[in-house]
Amino acid sequence: MNGVASPFAFWTSAAPWLALMAFAITVALLRARPAERTQYLNTLWLFLVGLGGEAASSLLWALNFVDAAGTMHAISRFVASIALIRQFGFFVFRLVLPVIGSHPPRIVEDLGIVAVYVIYGFAQLRGAGLDLSSIVTTSAILTAVVAFAMQDTLGNVLAGVAVQLDNSVRIGDWIKVDSVSGRVRDIRWRSTLIETRNWETVVIPNSMLMKARVEILGQRDGAPLQWRRVLQFMVDPGVPPARVIAIVDDEMRELSIPNVARTPTPSCVLKAFDEGNLCYQLRYFLTEILEDDATDSMVRVHLFSSLQRAGIRVAEPQRTVHAVQRDEAHAETVRRRELTRRLEALATVPPFAKLPEETRADIAERMQYAPFARGDVITKQGNKAHWLYILAYGEAEVLFEPANGAPSAIGLVRAGEFFGEMALITGDNRAATVVAKTDVECYRLDRASFQELLLGRPEIAEEIKRVMGGRRGDLDSARQAFAGAPSTADAEVRLVSRIRRFFGMRA
Repeated sequence: MNGVASPFAFWTSAAPWLALMAFAITVALLRARPAERTQYLNTLWLFLVGLGGEAASSLLWALNFVDAAGTMHAISRFVASIALIRQFGFFVFRLVLPVIGSHPPRIVEDLGIVAVYVIYGFAQLRGAGLDLSSIVTTSAILTAVVAFAMQDTLGNVLAGVAVQLDNSVRIGDWIKVDSVSGRVRDIRWRSTLIETRNWETVVIPNSMLMKARVEILGQRDGAPLQWRRVLQFMVDPGVPPARVIAIVDDEMRELSIPNVARTPTPSCVLKAFDEGNLCYQLRYFLTEILEDDATDSMVRVHLFSSLQRAGIRVAEPQRTVHAVQRDEAHAETVRRRELTRRLEALATVPPFAKLPEETRADIAERMQYAPFARGDVITKQGNKAHWLYILAYGEAEVLFEPANGAPSAIGLVRAGEFFGEMALITGDNRAATVVAKTDVECYRLDRASFQELLLGRPEIAEEIKRVMGGRRGDLDSARQAFAGAPSTADAEVRLVSRIRRFFGMRA
C-alpha cells in the first residue's frame, strides 16, 4: 500500500515477550516491596499504553493514514521504551543489588536511570539522521543559561548527591537541623523529608543540609543507638550535695525503666547555683528516641518519689515575702490536713485501729510520708531494717530472692496493711524484697517509735505475732521450694518471745 511495508512492521514479534518481561518484573517488585506498589503499577501502565499505541498505529496504517500511523508509532515506542528502562532500573537497583548485599543510595538509582534515558534519546536522534555535534554545541550555550537561572535548584540537587554519596545522613537517622528534629524519611533530588514526633513531615532543601549545622542524634561510632537526656531539678542548699547525688544515683541504679540504657549508667551532678538553690542534672541515655517525652516523664516520677522518701523537697526559686503570719497559718493548715490523712490510714490497720485516739495521734506525728512509683524497690532482701511501712494507697508485691534462681512472688500487700515488721522486730536483715506493683503511698514508722509503742502496749505484740505467723509460713515455704531450706514448724511459737527479747521486754 503506497509502497509502505507490512503493517506488522509497527507491531514487532518482540512486543509480546517485552510485555511478558514487564509483567514478570512488576510481580517480583510487588512481592519484594509492596509498600511501593503505586510506583511499579504506574510504570507498568505506562508501558502498556506505549504497546497499545503501537498496536493502534498498525490499525491507522491499515486505514491508509500512513503519516499519522508513523507519528503514533514513534511516540508510542518512545513511551514504551522509557517505561521499560525505568522498570528495568527498579529491577536492578531494588531487587538484584540488595540480593548481593549492595544498597546504593536512591539518588544513584535515579542518576543511573536518567543516564540510560539520555543515551537512548541520543541513539534515537542519531537514528533519525540528526547531527549530534551541532546539538551538543547549541546545548552547551543553552545549558549555561539554564544553570544560571536555576542555580538554587541545581544547588539542592548537587547537595542531595553529595549527602547521599558521602553517607553522612542516611534514611532512618534521627537528626536536628536548627529547630527541626525528627527521623529522615527520604532524601530526594531537591529536598530531604523529615518526620517529626508531632506527625509532621518537614521538607528541608538539600542545600540547607550542606550549609547549616546538622546534629545526628544518638549515634557514636561502634556504639549502640542511644541519646543522652538531661533532666534538671533544684534542691535547697541546706541538703548536702553529696547526699542528693548518692540518693539519686542509688535510685537510678536499682531501677529498670523502659528505654533507659543500663550502660552508661544514669548519673546525677551538681550543675550550678541558681536563685538561692542548688541546680542538679540527672543524665541518662535513651535507647528509643521516639519515646523521649514519655521516658523523661517516667524518670521524673521516680526521681520525685525518691526525693520525697528521703525528705528532700524539690526547691523553687527563692523570694522574700513579708507575709509571715499568713504563711504560718497556711503551714499549720497543711500540717493538720496531713495529720488527718495519717490518722485515717492508721484507722484501717488492725493493730493500730484498736489503740486510743491519743496514742494514734502520737504515732501519726512520728510517721513519715513515703511515696513510691511503680517498680520502685521499697525494701530489699538482705538489707538492714529501719522502718515499719503502712500502705495507704496502691499495691506492693513481696518477692523472695534465692541465692541462685529467679525471684518468686510470695505475697501481695494492699492498702490498709503493713509490712517490714518481721525484720524490724526480730533484728534480722530483711527476709524478702517488696516492690511497688502500682504507684503507692506509704507511711513509715522508725524503729525507736515502734519499740516505744510495743513497750507501752504489749498486747500489740500478739496481733503482730498473728500476722507474722502467716507471713513466716509463706516465706519458709518459698525458702524450702527455692533454696532447699528445712521448714521451721515451731517458728510461730517462738515469735512472741523473740519480739519481747529483742525489745528488752519480759517474757
